[in-house]
Amino acid sequence: MNIVRANSSNIGEAARLALKLWPENSLDHLRVEFEELLASEKDAVFLAAIEGTYAGFIHMSLRSDFVEGSRSRPVGYIEGIYVDEPYRNRGIARELAEAGEQWAKSLGCKEVASDAALDNVESQEFHKKLGFREAGRIVAFIKEIV
Repeated sequence: MNIVRANSSNIGEAARLALKLWPENSLDHLRVEFEELLASEKDAVFLAAIEGTYAGFIHMSLRSDFVEGSRSRPVGYIEGIYVDEPYRNRGIARELAEAGEQWAKSLGCKEVASDAALDNVESQEFHKKLGFREAGRIVAFIKEIV
């Protein structure tokens, strides 16, 4: 396995994997979004390559605003991480997270943060296995005003 930084030649693979994580989007929308991330100094996308196949990705960002539970700024943030079903339980997500942590550390971060939905127990357990501690729980609200 090889962890590589996304570039213009493999960004379509990152978008393909991201569509599996965020199926409410379209492939075209995600591709445009990921192409924009390539130009950003506050974002990085890494891919896990196994024998010519891209098996997973992580999107990291650099957040300077408030991050729940953090004590420093900026904070590296896992915006999304995904490993294709046939490649799970092989340590790929851990390697992707470590690549993201190293990227954040190289930019002066002392902490990495992430989030998971309240009902996504699998993601919560994954984060705990990586050494994250729970920083809080919230219920988000929205109201339309007309």
